Amino acid sequence: MENEKFVTIIGAGLAGLSAAITLARREVKCNLVSIQPSERAQSVLAEGGINAALNTMGEDDTTTQHFEDTMKGGCNLESEKAVKYLVENAPRIVNELYRLGVPFNAEKGRIILRNFGGQKKKRTAYAKSSTGKIIMTALIDEARKYEVKGLITRYPCHEVVDFETEDGKIIGVKVRNCHTHEAIAFKGQIILCSGGLNGLFDGYTTGTTQNSGNVTALAFAHGIELSDLEFVQYHPTTAKISDKIMLVSEAARGEGGRLFVMRNGEKWYFMEEKYPVLKNLMPRDVVSRECYKVVREPDCENQVYLDMTGLNASIWRDKLSDLRDEIRFYLHIDPKNTPVPVAPGIHFFMGGIRVDNTHRTSARGVYAAGECAAIYHGANRLGGNSMLGAIVGGERAALSAIEDINGFDSGVEKSKEICSTCESVKTSLKMRDVLINGLGIVRNERDMKTALDGIDELLGEDNNYIDSARLNLAKAMVLSAIERKESRGSHTREDYPETLDKFKKKSVVKFDGKDINVEFVSSEDENE
Repeated sequence: MENEKFVTIIGAGLAGLSAAITLARREVKCNLVSIQPSERAQSVLAEGGINAALNTMGEDDTTTQHFEDTMKGGCNLESEKAVKYLVENAPRIVNELYRLGVPFNAEKGRIILRNFGGQKKKRTAYAKSSTGKIIMTALIDEARKYEVKGLITRYPCHEVVDFETEDGKIIGVKVRNCHTHEAIAFKGQIILCSGGLNGLFDGYTTGTTQNSGNVTALAFAHGIELSDLEFVQYHPTTAKISDKIMLVSEAARGEGGRLFVMRNGEKWYFMEEKYPVLKNLMPRDVVSRECYKVVREPDCENQVYLDMTGLNASIWRDKLSDLRDEIRFYLHIDPKNTPVPVAPGIHFFMGGIRVDNTHRTSARGVYAAGECAAIYHGANRLGGNSMLGAIVGGERAALSAIEDINGFDSGVEKSKEICSTCESVKTSLKMRDVLINGLGIVRNERDMKTALDGIDELLGEDNNYIDSARLNLAKAMVLSAIERKESRGSHTREDYPETLDKFKKKSVVKFDGKDINVEFVSSEDENE
């Protein structure tokens, strides 16, 4: 591959596979680098479904309505052009997945759609409650066709050590083999599909901590701009299990599951009383805040329950059988007969690497897609839009890379150099505790400034390179939250409870190697 063009993709989940397949279908070679094989990527854990206005349920759904729900769910912080691109491509993407063999729940060739949070119409295609795993299986099989042709070369069990630079500009990426510790340097264009920032909140997220946040931290250390870091989505229905939290899919509420708390000795279905239209399917930020509030009311007990005991046998058999199995295995509860104790837990990161509407970052030749990129979800992601955003985003990033490819040289250099792991072992848990205390469901200036002081104290210690990069990323998250002096979506401040027009902008964070600067820009100012 020394004398021919290729693109290097970091991450082999939905976004990475989508980018790789898009490149390969256009006869452009790529390296697919990931710390885990695709079969163990974060995308496998996605459960509920993927959104598209297919209008198969006779509800007169349209892409315009999908656009409106997405913009409203994200508190109008997203780029309208980007969201239109997302929703208009959604039917094509879902139908293509169906053609590739994804066994969406269907009747006589008609894809069945379910209700999901923040949406008035049935719009979410699903395969029981294991949709991510099943879509990933189809895309892995599709990618293998191009691996055989030599268009996709996999590098599983490799992690990013750093970016390669020349005259201060990124020209490639250096990775290490996690087994042999040998180094490989890839020169040329890079598509970052490295997932969310779960590793910064070890033990407090539904996602895998193999999505360490290190790639985003290293990108930030090299001056790549980040955006919307203050928006951390708490999913309202999670349960604590060994060393992490388990997601109880929104599909449960989409099929009729109901949230309640015991108030004065009786069940109070609080979402149904407070929000009579969408009820338990309000956007996740709203439901999580309500769960946070009701357990603090003096006449309520301190535990919220998800009641699925009223669901009929066909729903359990055809739509939620795998979710039932998970709950029985991990929680030792049969949700068919017993309400499940749940609590909000960190589930998704709307913020990340700043990209324009074409998925180009602020660094020439570097693109980003999937959860590591801040583009489609604004202040709060709608359920069912994450897998869609990853697939559409990976495809669009690849198309941008193809447009630019003649301006870059490609090269690969393998060496016997032994690289130490770039994983942090020193500051992770201390940093996690600081962040959890500062970036909860409800925030205030005092707690966030205490978190900022805690991060500064950790930065003052003798840190290795990746520790410092991770701490600066954590600091950027807290600074973004402090500077957004309003409440919007997943960012709720008890000291600034109003949503203000002057903050209807994206936060943009820049690092010059010494100082971190936060500014706010209109989402429509993104480069075309």
